[in-house]
Amino acid sequence: MTKSSWPATNELHMLPVKMNSPPPFIYSFIFILLKSSSYDFIFFGAGCAGLSLLTRMLRTGKFNDKKILLVDREQKTKNDRTWCFWEKERGFFEDVVCKKWNTISFFSNDYSSTLPIQPYQYKMIRGIDFYKYCLDEIQRHPNVEIMYGHVNAWERKDLTITLKIDDKDMRLDDEDTVIFNSIYYSSSMGIKTIMLLQHFKGWLIETPSPSFNQEVATIMDFRVHQAHGTSFAYILPLDNNRALIEYTLMTKELLQPGEYDRELSDYLKNILGVKEYTITEQEFGSIPMTNEKFKFSGKGWQIGTAGGQTKASSGYTFQFIQKQSEKIVNCLISGNSLKEIKTAPGRFKFYDDTLLHILYHNSFRADKIFTDLFKKNRPQQVLRFLDNESSIIGELKIISSLPAWPFLKAAWHQL
Repeated sequence: MTKSSWPATNELHMLPVKMNSPPPFIYSFIFILLKSSSYDFIFFGAGCAGLSLLTRMLRTGKFNDKKILLVDREQKTKNDRTWCFWEKERGFFEDVVCKKWNTISFFSNDYSSTLPIQPYQYKMIRGIDFYKYCLDEIQRHPNVEIMYGHVNAWERKDLTITLKIDDKDMRLDDEDTVIFNSIYYSSSMGIKTIMLLQHFKGWLIETPSPSFNQEVATIMDFRVHQAHGTSFAYILPLDNNRALIEYTLMTKELLQPGEYDRELSDYLKNILGVKEYTITEQEFGSIPMTNEKFKFSGKGWQIGTAGGQTKASSGYTFQFIQKQSEKIVNCLISGNSLKEIKTAPGRFKFYDDTLLHILYHNSFRADKIFTDLFKKNRPQQVLRFLDNESSIIGELKIISSLPAWPFLKAAWHQL
């Protein structure tokens, strides 16, 4: 789920995502679009990363003279996911934030607390609101063309870009075209590569009587059993009668579909004491947590999860995508090479890989680790640390609060 390394120029780029073939008229539509024989920018994927970057580019007004192609396997008409993140100030996508909290809670069998997080706010964006917001902006720009179909492969060779959309080959002139790919695939799995999946099932529920404190978001509840591996729930209350309840795991394999529902039902009944409710929406997702190295080569750039923007130790992605998108836009406007974009200091990857090693080998229980993290540190320090924005002094304090021996062993493996 998170992996990638951009293959070298002249290699075939295989993108293993399956999709039912679209109706025949889509192919005609594709060929009409491709009367334009070249593009300045091509985006593969209209998910969080692709739409964030393209929307930011268009909002600057600096790319109105550029021909842009956006390719996605299907239209965005469903509320298929929810993004949560924290920030101190009004963000670029503040207009589509549907709920925000100044207070979070953490629960485990050993420690529970309600934690004010100012100056941070914990924010929630619904997928469908995000898609509509970005696509409304994109549709105001006639220089952007949208194509629907699955990108099975692409190749750059002899000043030509060849795309395989579903089962059709299409060729475009390659005139310094920049390709942004957010379709994740693995290409550099090595003997030391670790891969965990963070997978989750969510129910948006309504209750007949007030059941939630709408002022507090629960970001981790480890009171669920750990028989499957690292497991927790979180609660995002929209009001006192409605909340999104997510059951989340960090494991090597997915569960059977019915198991997520059973765990959600058990959590509501036996831990929250909520016995009467109506499920109004459901969502399911799975993202990779990996120590794989992500690289760039050629006239293209990996973005989003495909470009290493999913934090390996926690799965948080949205804000890292926004940071990467802002850097790319600034770089394009200044005319600098994308290769000049600075990444986070390497010590943060070391921290992530160390915790990932512990979770993967189950050498110490994750609920104990996160309990110590929130019990022994101010929440603002934890959030800064998870955002890769902490100082070395702050990091040393956090590291000293965690169980020493398992982290020393895992760190040795990373070194």
